Amino acid sequence: MRLFRKKPGIPYDPDTQEPAVRRSICTGEMTVGFLDRATGKFHDYMCVHTQAELDEFCRCLGVDSIRTIY
Repeated sequence: MRLFRKKPGIPYDPDTQEPAVRRSICTGEMTVGFLDRATGKFHDYMCVHTQAELDEFCRCLGVDSIRTIY
């Protein structure tokens, strides 16, 4: 059972936010979200379990690559 479900549409402002994935060094758990460009604060969006889910997140945003934060 997944704790997070995909939310309809991905509302974000490309001028003030940058898409990113936060990854745990210990467990490898991945959480996608957005970095606030002004403060550097990471805002969680959803937990992803596979590379396919990460690729789908990138496709929905229309980006080819995404920054990884450890």
